[in-house]
Amino acid sequence: MLAENQDICLARCRVWGAEVRWATMTPLEINQKVLAINGGAPALPDGPPRWPVADDTVREALAGALRDGSWGQYHGLNCEGFARQLADLFQLEHVLLCCSGTYAVEAALRGLGVQAGDEVVLAGYDFPGNFRAIEVIGARPVVVDIDRSNWSLAPGQLDQVCGKDVKAIVVSHLHGGIVDVQAVTQWAAEHGIGVVEDVCQSPGGRLGGQLVGTFGDVGVLSFGGSKLLSAGRGGAMLTNNATIFQRAKIYGHRGNDVFPLSEMQAAVLRPQLEQLDERNRRRLASANLLVQQLQGLPGIRPLSNGSIQCEASYYKMAWEFCGEIFHDISREQFIATMQAEGVAVDVGFRGFSSRSLRRCKPIGDLEHSRNAAEKTVLLHHPVLLESGNVIKKVAAAFAKVLTTFAPRGRD
Repeated sequence: MLAENQDICLARCRVWGAEVRWATMTPLEINQKVLAINGGAPALPDGPPRWPVADDTVREALAGALRDGSWGQYHGLNCEGFARQLADLFQLEHVLLCCSGTYAVEAALRGLGVQAGDEVVLAGYDFPGNFRAIEVIGARPVVVDIDRSNWSLAPGQLDQVCGKDVKAIVVSHLHGGIVDVQAVTQWAAEHGIGVVEDVCQSPGGRLGGQLVGTFGDVGVLSFGGSKLLSAGRGGAMLTNNATIFQRAKIYGHRGNDVFPLSEMQAAVLRPQLEQLDERNRRRLASANLLVQQLQGLPGIRPLSNGSIQCEASYYKMAWEFCGEIFHDISREQFIATMQAEGVAVDVGFRGFSSRSLRRCKPIGDLEHSRNAAEKTVLLHHPVLLESGNVIKKVAAAFAKVLTTFAPRGRD
């Protein structure tokens, strides 16, 4: 006998061409199973958390800059203090604060002496600004493939790079992936090539206990509005090499600093830098929990750093979307469905595997770079600072969507 006032029904819905059925469920159970994009209840009804987070220490830093007038100064204590904090954290002597991480890459390359006609190596899947920073100088990007496991430059690909025109390598730690940058720097030293280590997505990440950004000749940071250290805009270049620092500094001075970080930006970054390690530990724990919760789900493969001893810092968390196991479900449809559930996922970079020979020199077929460009889905970092219960709701959203998309037997 049915329980009093309980409606039992048969539900059927069509999701992006995949038919799904639930039998003998209550309306509430059905609403929880139906994808939000089709009118069901979202897994995270409040949506993704905002960024930057409300932070009393940042609020007080802003108030202090207003009180002492430093917010409107060309040269004040905030930029000086923030540069000193970065130097202490990274144990690098010279810090050039600047307007963006993208410009910091350009400044680093100019500091290394890269000129028009030179060649600079970078991964076939990377932030497009790094490619453009090379082109702006007049140098030619040399594109190598990535490690299929962690979406970052594969050191083993460097043996295919040859020629006296190669002057530098740009190494990016992306999406929680950590490059075996020790192997990169060893190869570069043997060939007299400079290394720019891009940690815009990975501030505070470690390899063998050492901060990434300290292995290469130059480290680069970004303080863009979505970054782990956020000032809306901004960046920094760090090095122990006085010549590299001086070249980069001179290029940006034309009567005054034409690519500056402002005193107000430095003011809000200082307290965030003090909290970076603690927040990175929380993000790493959440990422590990999410990977554990998603084990065995069809259609996604997580990034993996394999056997290297590292601690990633997560600006984005990456998966490969294996859409071929579903019927007529594209990556874009998966992302739209996840976003309707309240989870901030999006596509990855377009990469450089299809760039013309006029613009770059590809090494090999760039198979893994092409795959990453076509299949990467990314989770934005703010939710990784939430509680374990919220992380489990994110996992439930993945499970809800992927199990609905997965092929099922039909009546």
